[in-house]
Amino acid sequence: MAVTRAKKVEQTEKLASELKNVSNVIVATYSKLTVAKDFELRKALRATGAKYRVVKNTLAEKAGKGTKVEGALKDLAGVTSIAYTEGDPVALAKALAKYAKDNPEFSFKAGVVEGRVITIKEIEALATMPSKEELYSKLLFLLNSPAQRLATVINATGRDLAVVVGQGVEQKKFKEA
Repeated sequence: MAVTRAKKVEQTEKLASELKNVSNVIVATYSKLTVAKDFELRKALRATGAKYRVVKNTLAEKAGKGTKVEGALKDLAGVTSIAYTEGDPVALAKALAKYAKDNPEFSFKAGVVEGRVITIKEIEALATMPSKEELYSKLLFLLNSPAQRLATVINATGRDLAVVVGQGVEQKKFKEA
């Protein structure tokens, strides 16, 4: 069944409104993707807070005009799908890279991270980076480490004094008064 012009305009406007707030997009292509595998991909992306759509190339290009992701949606050819998020681009790239590794029929075309167009190699490099949560936890550990060491040293002084006094009592080194 052919899609009417009004329906195409509606789809384009809906996609354009979603892409206005987005600064992270990965454009991909696939061949012979089964419904079960497509469902698996959508489920993995939903877990990262991303959205996924299979789009017509011309509609994607029209929807992307005037947005941060316009560069990646130009001159598309073949089957195209886009995954986009307002959140962590690393989580999106990790989910897609894992899926692409498990399903060779799925491959990347281009991407945009924080408004900058990136290549396929940069998408793969992005997928190997630690997520924001991991970076935050590492930073907090580094900030907390000196304070933790200082507390250990301060506690050690009192503990060592108590051990020495305890040994003195055991060995009866103190005179009763």
